Amino acid sequence: MAIELISLTPMQALGVPVALVGSVFLALGAQFQHRGVSEGETEAEATKTGLNVRDLLTLVRRPAWLAGTLMLGVAILLQLFSLYLAPLTVVQPLGALALVITAVLNARAAKAKLGWPTIRAVAFCVGGIGLFVSVAAVTTTTVPIHDAQLIIVLIILAVVLAILALAFGFFRRKFTTLFYIVAAVVLFGFVATVAKVVIDRVHTLARFGFHYEPGDGLTFACVGGLAAAALSGSYIVQSAYSSGPPDLVVAGLTVIDPLIGVSIGIAVLGEASSAPLWAGIVFVLAGALAVYGVFQLSTRHPRTRPS
Repeated sequence: MAIELISLTPMQALGVPVALVGSVFLALGAQFQHRGVSEGETEAEATKTGLNVRDLLTLVRRPAWLAGTLMLGVAILLQLFSLYLAPLTVVQPLGALALVITAVLNARAAKAKLGWPTIRAVAFCVGGIGLFVSVAAVTTTTVPIHDAQLIIVLIILAVVLAILALAFGFFRRKFTTLFYIVAAVVLFGFVATVAKVVIDRVHTLARFGFHYEPGDGLTFACVGGLAAAALSGSYIVQSAYSSGPPDLVVAGLTVIDPLIGVSIGIAVLGEASSAPLWAGIVFVLAGALAVYGVFQLSTRHPRTRPS
């Protein structure tokens, strides 16, 4: 049976190193933002869930938090550029390397050496991500996005936002760190996907001289959904930092986020529609390997609080 492999163009291949550099800024930004959120907190305050308006106003006066926000801004720009260059399924999983960087940073902050369990977890993480990206690079490709696919993504995002809004309205006092992390990374998973959609559609509009078509209204709906998901996710991440360690937050951002983004890219956007069956099996196994490595890494490496 003939197997059709898809080679990335040189321009698409450039998206891989761009995404890797973005993961470095993601790890550094997360560390600095957590330090900024934790500055001046007592142990009792550190266990609370959620930030109020006064807390948010206080953050903008803390240099560490501002530095972290700037780094995350750079990470987002690099991620968007990598999404413009390459398929979502290729570049999105590379963000998981940020957790490896976080493990090293936390070990240095704690003045401790990385033990064998941590090194083994890093190997699982890097091996799983490397295998996933290698297969994705030759079996997936960016495909034209139809209105029906776009509507499905927007409907799912609207449902997620509505559920989170209701949860915040009725159950916020019962929220745990894990809930904040899962909620944030689910939203950021949609941010990456919708951003990819917006980038591709704007690129298409530019090629045809920005002539407005009736279906182009969906692009503006995407921009609105992107803004809502990004702002909501950013707030929830700060709440996660206030109630949990940075390693746990980064673990969520680098595992659940890519899984959601890639799943939408494969299931809804059809980026793996031409991939052979064996590629799907490898995706599942490689994803499981990376998830196992990240889980082990998040439980093994040192956790520190800013002094």
